[in-house]
Amino acid sequence: MKKATIKVDKDFRIARIDNRIYGSFIEHLGRAVYGGIYEPTHPLADDQGFRKDVLTLTRELNVPIVRYPGGNFVSGYNWEDGIGPKELRPRRAELAWSAIESNQVGVDEFAEWCRRAGTEPMMAVNLGTRGPEEARTLVEYTNFKGGTYWSDLRIKNGWKEPHNIKVWCLGNEMDGDWQICHKTAQEYGRTAREAAKVMRWVDPSIQLVACGSSNAQMSTFGSWEATVLEHTYDLVDYISMHVYYGNRDGDTANFLARSMDMDHFIHSVAATCDYVKAKTQSKKEMYLSFDEWNVWYHADADNAKAEKWREAPAYNEDIYTFEDALLVGSMLITLLRHSDRVKIACLAQLINTIAPIMTRNGGPAWKQTIYYPYLHASLYGRGTALNVLVDAPRYDSKDFTDVPILDAIMVDDEAGGLTLFAVNKDMEEDLTADCCLRDYPGYQVSEHLVMDCGDLHAVNTEAEPERVIPHASTEHTLSDGILTVKLPKLSWNVVRLKKMQ
Repeated sequence: MKKATIKVDKDFRIARIDNRIYGSFIEHLGRAVYGGIYEPTHPLADDQGFRKDVLTLTRELNVPIVRYPGGNFVSGYNWEDGIGPKELRPRRAELAWSAIESNQVGVDEFAEWCRRAGTEPMMAVNLGTRGPEEARTLVEYTNFKGGTYWSDLRIKNGWKEPHNIKVWCLGNEMDGDWQICHKTAQEYGRTAREAAKVMRWVDPSIQLVACGSSNAQMSTFGSWEATVLEHTYDLVDYISMHVYYGNRDGDTANFLARSMDMDHFIHSVAATCDYVKAKTQSKKEMYLSFDEWNVWYHADADNAKAEKWREAPAYNEDIYTFEDALLVGSMLITLLRHSDRVKIACLAQLINTIAPIMTRNGGPAWKQTIYYPYLHASLYGRGTALNVLVDAPRYDSKDFTDVPILDAIMVDDEAGGLTLFAVNKDMEEDLTADCCLRDYPGYQVSEHLVMDCGDLHAVNTEAEPERVIPHASTEHTLSDGILTVKLPKLSWNVVRLKKMQ
């Protein structure tokens, strides 16, 4: 059995974790909205048409913030189509995903869904076909108490109290030529700056996210961020990052190493932010909003066969494997390792569309494999991230060298609790990890969860919703300040400790 060591020092703090790092995303795409959060004919629909089983699973995840309504969708969206009497709302040809948008769910309904789900909305504005005027009127509609045209219209529409949406995305992936009315960095930077100005004039308390590159493979990556931030640095709080990974060639070792690519991506964008900070002689720190991240590739073949111009077609419905859950766990650890700069992150998406929660129209909802590492991190990964020193065997893969077989992070909840999150990427052997906790005397293990499976391609389905789930383990000891824990090969692990009185 291979061995590793993990050293923990209570003074080696990375940062206090912003709870919004466990956010998610709902776009008007596929069945994320219609058949996902909203299905008024479902037996479990509430008085607003929201599926109560989906609300329950979302509340269980304790999702702090949900980005909406896109995504590519937002760059052609008229938000006014989704307010007022539902019978008067127009049906539109939605160009981003070649679907029919009924507009039965809009900003008011989504804000209400967030209230019922115990989360907060993160609203994106259309800077593709529209611009600063429509962005600032949407802020007025959602955040003004009353006494103006747009706030009084919200009240007339049945929403007396303002929604008080505090985080706003200035468009989506505007560097991509697939985006409706995509822009150069100069064009987008100028538009984003003017939108930010008037949105802040309406509500100075809001926080704003500027569009970064759609991914690190874009030819303009780096220069895009620098140019956009030179226009917007003094007016925005975050710049966005997006990444998706897939194992199209069946190379598990290389696939699980992709968290190293995510790590490098974060370092690169943070360095660009610091360059602009120096260039503009600003004292402000620019933070990162990793507002799209996940595994995404399984449904590509099905998407190619999908019928266009339908309402809420089954699209991008990846069925996640146990292997995918392992990488999601490592990606969560990577985000925590960078919690000093990454303050918002959104697992994309939440329901049906590349999501941890799946539903059948008229039928049940169930948890995909990736639900569990997301759940554990959200519930137990709140507090202060500690910069642990990991000494573990390494391997080389097709695209990466010196890949540690052990990904690990420790979180101090500052209330007498510690949580170790760990992924063993070794395909052949279990791993014994010795974790030095001498800075934390008087602690005992309160829970040890392991998620492993003999079949990397195992999935959870409607028929077998619990084929891949975590289980309790007793494979640990804690003596003289050393926690020794067995981490099975290819496994996600959570070890929780409590200070005894």
